[in-house]
Amino acid sequence: MKRPRVLVADDHADLVKAVCRLLAADCDVVGSVADGRAVLEAAQRLEPDAIVVDVNLPNLNGLEACRQLTQRHPQMKVIVFTAMNDPDIRQRSFEVGASGFVFKMAGDGDLLATIKRLFAGES
Repeated sequence: MKRPRVLVADDHADLVKAVCRLLAADCDVVGSVADGRAVLEAAQRLEPDAIVVDVNLPNLNGLEACRQLTQRHPQMKVIVFTAMNDPDIRQRSFEVGASGFVFKMAGDGDLLATIKRLFAGES
């Protein structure tokens, strides 16, 4: 399996560092941004395979960013990564085009497992 190129969008710097460290063993983390508008620009510029996006981002919320990303770049997989373990937000995430949904408090392995699952079978 080729290493997925991943962009991380979250406005909590310590969490971004931890996520980048977690993903680095199996993914190429191509960048990180701290707001919803920046993730749109970074996706265009960096062309990641996957984008990990928090729901609560400044300037443009993560669900709206997800909607725009999946419309503009249908080949990119967007994973909504949130501290809100809410079935309505999970459902809304998939409605706007998310390929995955990970609850931040679920444990370190869930995000990486989701990315691996999304890219299983790709060479």
